[in-house]
Amino acid sequence: MEPKGVFIITDANVAREVLPNLGLGYPVVTIPAGDGNKNLETLASVWSRLVELGATRRSVILNIGGGVVTDLGGFAAATFKRGVRFINVPTTLLAAVDAAVGGKTGINFGGLKNEVGAFAPADGVVISTATFATLPEEELLSGYAEMLKHALLTSPKAYTELLDFSPVGGEPERLLELLEDSVRVKERIVSQDPTERGIRRALNLGHTAGHAFEAMALASGKPMPHGYAVALGLVVELVLSHLHKGFPTSYIYALVSFLKSQGYRFPVFTCEDYPKLLGLMAHDKKNDTQEMLNFTLLSAPGELHVDTYLPPTAISPAFDIARDLLE
Repeated sequence: MEPKGVFIITDANVAREVLPNLGLGYPVVTIPAGDGNKNLETLASVWSRLVELGATRRSVILNIGGGVVTDLGGFAAATFKRGVRFINVPTTLLAAVDAAVGGKTGINFGGLKNEVGAFAPADGVVISTATFATLPEEELLSGYAEMLKHALLTSPKAYTELLDFSPVGGEPERLLELLEDSVRVKERIVSQDPTERGIRRALNLGHTAGHAFEAMALASGKPMPHGYAVALGLVVELVLSHLHKGFPTSYIYALVSFLKSQGYRFPVFTCEDYPKLLGLMAHDKKNDTQEMLNFTLLSAPGELHVDTYLPPTAISPAFDIARDLLE
């Protein structure tokens, strides 16, 4: 079906740095950059702007940007006129491997990450490492953490291959190969479980703890990149995997060594933060109750234990060990 109008949703940084080089003449809806703006107010402003521009159900939206743009833009498209087709064009490594693929859209709400959203697959995803050339190191490291997660869900070989490569300064061709493999991991899992009723929950490895760290940092006024929060969450949840599923410590030490060598920096957290972190984890969408927390754990890379429920009291020891490892 021919579209009745094409509209771009992007953020202020991409509108300034990337769009002029693409030569697209479509109307642009620009949102403020940053995860703190992935909220209901920004979403409403996008709806209003689409109305002003005359978008209809037969229009097509191009979400050009990072994860905030593909998450919020996809949700705007999924809900505007009860559903408008959209295409994601990720401009960051994180968006390419995570937010742009898999059909999850949404916004933050009530201080919680991705609390409101919809499953709405994009009609297409266009990925090119050409858009990564000017990314700062922090953005490359953030996206690579999600790739590490996918490798942990696959096999020891996939995990080792990623640990042997540096996303900062490494060959772009090799990064593209690893990225393609990583995207295929997510596509394979999503195709089996598009609405996250079973195996797709494996993709939440590192995220139950990671989202809590991310939300706490956001509330403190010092946001941390999503991928950094996932990397920190991976350390915590691999420790939990060791304590409850026998995950080998050698793989944990290898991850911590890699994170340190690549320059990942995490906010300091103490035992005084544990109640706040556990409270945030209790609100995770995967939980059936707030008394038991739902994790994906591993007994080895590629050996998954989806829907592993642990009481909050079981998490504090993993926080303690993770803090010691990352010192």
